Amino acid sequence: MPIAARHYNYAATISLVALLFLCLAWELWWAPLRMGGSWLALKALPLLAPLFGLLRGRRYTHQWVPLLALAYFSEGIVRVTTERGLSAWLAGAEIALAVALFGSAVLFARATGKVSP
Repeated sequence: MPIAARHYNYAATISLVALLFLCLAWELWWAPLRMGGSWLALKALPLLAPLFGLLRGRRYTHQWVPLLALAYFSEGIVRVTTERGLSAWLAGAEIALAVALFGSAVLFARATGKVSP
């Protein structure tokens, strides 16, 4: 695996794990919709699906995980424009992490693609 691809894989994995923890902490402790946490914390579950594929550096996982990142980007856009205070800041962090996940996964897939003659 090329060195650049390895760095993209690290970036994708780190941004996925950070997004996972952000979603859980946001909805359970930092700014839940209801006191004591909310069922919206379940939005973190889909992030577990690509985790082991990214940890193992599988190209196929890097090819489909940007589609998942778009869902979190969309939620962040909606919540940054409709909420105030801490929730708006957390939504901004969600947007940044989703963009980082999207970009690094796409760059990994490009870096490990087949070389045409």
